[in-house]
Amino acid sequence: MGRYCFINRVIQIVNTKSGERRYIPIDATLMQTLKGHIRKIHSLYVFSNQEGKPYCDLMRSFHSALKKAGIEDFTFHDLRHTFASHLVMSGADLTTVKELLGHKKIDMTLRYSHLSPDHKRRAVEVLDTYNGHQRGK
Repeated sequence: MGRYCFINRVIQIVNTKSGERRYIPIDATLMQTLKGHIRKIHSLYVFSNQEGKPYCDLMRSFHSALKKAGIEDFTFHDLRHTFASHLVMSGADLTTVKELLGHKKIDMTLRYSHLSPDHKRRAVEVLDTYNGHQRGK
């Protein structure tokens, strides 16, 4: 489960697969979303019950949200792939993505970061302006 801090805009991941804590910076959009999250009690946990204790299993709520949104064939783990892919397509370098995902080796990061066909097409279109050549000439 994650803990978050609005001052530093960081989520602390406590229970990781490697056993090492990680600190993930958050963007302004997520920070605003979390600030808007109505809470009846003060808790360090992003997802907590009325007593401030972290939920142990979010999967029921996740699957319910997918059903309400009409999303099929999507798993919780797919969120990591989406995160990595969007970072890479936005220009983040693989080393940074590797650290954000908590991977020990870059090979695993490469398995997570998928490029969309449109992104690949735009990358190749850069060649149209290379060396002063213009499209259509």
